[in-house]
Formats: sequence, C-alpha cells, structure tokens
Amino acid sequence: MAVELFNDGVHKCISFSDLVKGEGVQSNQFLIVNGDEAILLDPGGQLTFTPLSLELRKLGDFDTLNYIFASHQDPDIISAIDAWITRTPAKVVASKLWARFLPHLLPAYMGDKVGERIISVNDEGLKLPFGDTELLILPAHFLHSVGNLQIFDPVSKTLFSGDMGASMVDDGPEHSVENFTDHIQYMSGFHKRYMVSNKACRLWANMIRQLDVQMMVPQHGRSFKGPEMINQFLDWISALECGVDLLTEESYTIPS
Repeated sequence: MAVELFNDGVHKCISFSDLVKGEGVQSNQFLIVNGDEAILLDPGGQLTFTPLSLELRKLGDFDTLNYIFASHQDPDIISAIDAWITRTPAKVVASKLWARFLPHLLPAYMGDKVGERIISVNDEGLKLPFGDTELLILPAHFLHSVGNLQIFDPVSKTLFSGDMGASMVDDGPEHSVENFTDHIQYMSGFHKRYMVSNKACRLWANMIRQLDVQMMVPQHGRSFKGPEMINQFLDWISALECGVDLLTEESYTIPS
C-alpha cells in the first residue's frame, strides 16, 4: 500500500513497505515526484516488481519514469533491473564502482543496450536535476557497500538513508520511532555487522549534520522524524563500534 510521507501539491514522497511476501527480507521502496518527473528508489527484485508496479499504476502513468536509484548492489535493491529497463524509459543512477556489473542482471541480448541508461555516480556524489529542484546524491561509502549512496531531498527535507538506520521490525516508514532508547535493540545487531567501522559512521554523521534533515527513512523499518530524534541517531551511530572494530583472531579461525 502506498503511503504519503510528504505532499505540498507539487512535490511528493511516497513509501511502500508491505510488498514482500514469503521468506524475503521486508524492505521499503520509495517514490519521489516533482511535477511531471518521478524517481523510484531501491525498487528491489522479482518479489516486489509486480506488486510495486501495480501500486505505481494506481498513482498515475509511470511509463515516463525518469530515474531509478540504486543505493547499492544487493538483490533487494535492484535485482529486477531487467524488468524496469524493459518496461520503462528510466535511467538507472548507481555508484560507478559497480554500475558496470549491472549488465550481469540482464539477459544477454540486453547487455550491450543498458550502458546508455546508466548514470554512474563518482565517489563524491552529485546534484541530480529533478523537476524544478535537484536531489543530492550523497556518498555513504562502506555503509554497508563499498559504493553506497543515499539521497537527500531538499524540498521535503528527507534523507533516504538506505541501510543506515535500518531496524528489524515489521513496521514501515509510515511508523516513526517514538522512543530512541527502546528502539536501539532493533538496530544494534544489524549495524554492528553491516557497517564497516566507527570511523566511517562518524564521518558520515558529520556530513549529515550539515543538512537540514527533518525526516530520515531507511530501507528497512521505521523512520526518524524531527531534529531531536535524528540527532539522537547521529550521536548513537557516531559512538558505535562496528564492523572491523569488533574483529579479533577468533573471527578468522579454521572450522574444527
């Protein structure tokens, strides 16, 4: 089901959080619309392609979808790229570090046709023209992919943060975190394993503090609304030991 996170009559942010059925990891998909332009964020794989397509049809004609954004390379992010490339004219925005691997997700006959449809983003990110505004494609390297990217929408002041801030709950981004301390239990294990190091988390948080973020919506779980809640998350992640910080000799032992 589509849920509006923001709507000023021209600019809209819409979430989809209940499309995964069966054993797949539940994930959130997002659509940003400005006037006649639209960008679809992390649309996922075959589990979500049909239900997401049906939801988009309810909202309007998205045969003219401008962009598909892939924050990183995981299956729940972009593994249905063949279907989206075939059925829409959208260009795919992805990190240059793995954009060249996207043809591996396509049938052989399409392999030489996708290159012109890919916008490869350099490490420093970019400003993507979008309707009467622009979206900031932010670097979020190693959080958790080597070429991880995020989107900040300056109109809705929303940070689409990918796996950063993800929580292992059934609720989607239409449900926001109400008590940060209680919510840590749903984030801690994930972030300790999937984020590479405290240094990367701290540098990322320092960048985010420079933006006027009023809402942070991850790809899994609940959203964070308001500066106070977002600052609590930034303080927590800045101090978290994770990834290589936690490795010891026991992490690399031969199975007995």
